[in-house]
Amino acid sequence: MNRKTPASTAMPLQKCINGEDIKNLHDSELLAIIIGTGTKECDVMSLSDSVLRNMGGLSGLAASGIREITEIPGMGMVKAVRVHCSIELGRRAMTDLYPVHTISSPQAVWRMLVPDMLGLDREKFITLVLNNKNRLIKKSLISLGTVSEAIVHPREVFRDAIKEGGSSIIIAHNHPSGVLTPSKEDIRTTSRLADAGKILGIPLLDHVIITGSSFLSMKEEGYMNY
Repeated sequence: MNRKTPASTAMPLQKCINGEDIKNLHDSELLAIIIGTGTKECDVMSLSDSVLRNMGGLSGLAASGIREITEIPGMGMVKAVRVHCSIELGRRAMTDLYPVHTISSPQAVWRMLVPDMLGLDREKFITLVLNNKNRLIKKSLISLGTVSEAIVHPREVFRDAIKEGGSSIIIAHNHPSGVLTPSKEDIRTTSRLADAGKILGIPLLDHVIITGSSFLSMKEEGYMNY
């Protein structure tokens, strides 16, 4: 008669086989299952802990490069690729979970864009081009900047809106720091682009600042009352 290994002492994969809810596993246990095996020097749990510690947690792991992960002792190319594939699956699942066609709120913008921006250590600036019913026509990457600023120009921001016959735009960028408060540059950029939109007849509806857990609408917070 086969006996199940007690959940308290079993390795993560065996815990799940024994009936443990995957949602109850710690980050290091989930990562250990993805990594699969340890080395002669350390078991898979120790290796998983080492990866998270060296990468600065899950957010750092999501922002890491494949070859960066392989620099950790015990993590070869195959294991690093597995980790990145699992992260990409998570991003795609989030996108499929919240399919957005009509942009009806800042939250809809956040749901659409957070999978693309999660874990980034640089600011990513995106323009959403909308038709007259606020349906998305095109999502355009404008710039991928440094940690502190995303360099944008009205010419680039409105280019696809003009080409696609857009009726309005929403702009968005992430704050890698996790702090939602707009910077002085954010406020100046928003003002400059709002003015350009008035001239072009393609109004700027909002500027949404995004973090992994939340968002800020510059329109709702009163930064666009001009």
